[in-house]
Amino acid sequence: MLNIIQLGLGPIGQRLTRYLSEREGIQILGAVDPDPDKVGKDLGDHSETEKLGVSISSDLDTCSAVGQADIAVISTVSSLERMEDQIREVADCGLDIVSTCEELSHPWHTKPDLARSIDDYCKEKQISCIGTGVNPGFLMDYLPSVLTSVCRKVEHIKVERVQDARPRRKPFRDKIGAGLSESEFEQKREKIRHVGLPESVYMIADAMNWELTNVTEELEPIKAENPIQTESGAVTPGNVAGVRQIATGEQNDQEVIRLVFEAAVGIDESHDSIYITGDPTFTSTIDGGINGDIATSSIIVNAIRAIRNASPGLKTMLDVQAPAYFSNI
Repeated sequence: MLNIIQLGLGPIGQRLTRYLSEREGIQILGAVDPDPDKVGKDLGDHSETEKLGVSISSDLDTCSAVGQADIAVISTVSSLERMEDQIREVADCGLDIVSTCEELSHPWHTKPDLARSIDDYCKEKQISCIGTGVNPGFLMDYLPSVLTSVCRKVEHIKVERVQDARPRRKPFRDKIGAGLSESEFEQKREKIRHVGLPESVYMIADAMNWELTNVTEELEPIKAENPIQTESGAVTPGNVAGVRQIATGEQNDQEVIRLVFEAAVGIDESHDSIYITGDPTFTSTIDGGINGDIATSSIIVNAIRAIRNASPGLKTMLDVQAPAYFSNI
């Protein structure tokens, strides 16, 4: 039996509660969220599942079950700077960590000082820590890296993740700017972006043992050509339907990695495609794409066993056993 403490009970945290509580061999002992509207509620009621007998605490200090837990599942922030203190607090409790923090997925090149600091602290406290999800963490970095296992040589890797945002939760549609005017998009440009593309570029490069000389990232709005109806309302023609984000990695001015992320309401054919140029050259496509909310929550649950078996320190998906689905511990 693995005992879990959850930190962060927003939409993904609620889904995680449902997925964790249904998995044999996993028990949620405690839950933490500073939102006063959540504190004191039964975790099961909050997550719209059966009562779990777990009362939501405001912080770790008031969560009495911490001493009996093995692992903390953290779904709070995307920023590594904001995540560091949370990691240290959990590490002080002796808990291994699996987190949805995108910048934690492969920070060794994007935030090297923070990565080393977190790694050192985790080793000092003898705990293991990983950031993962569907993207970054799997579709645009780990999976293409694994697919090159059958290659004699690899010259270029391209990944496309193209998804219709209508089935996704509202916070995701807000994150890609759906419904904004062009001027509103420009004002919020720094916040309207998919977090983690550079981390994915570097994860692939490290898997290939490629030393990159340049990494670029660009973002542009995708505009609606026709009215598009969503759960949040209509997107009018000319307004923003979503984003197109591209990250590239180069070796000596030669592009070797290209990641294309498109998410918008109204996309007709969602897909996840990986193009390997080498020997052999091939394409792997998931028609319809992978639902990000389901996949992120699932891989977090499945990574629990992998991080529990890992050595102390900050890990990436390249460092741990494959986080395959397991029916029980």
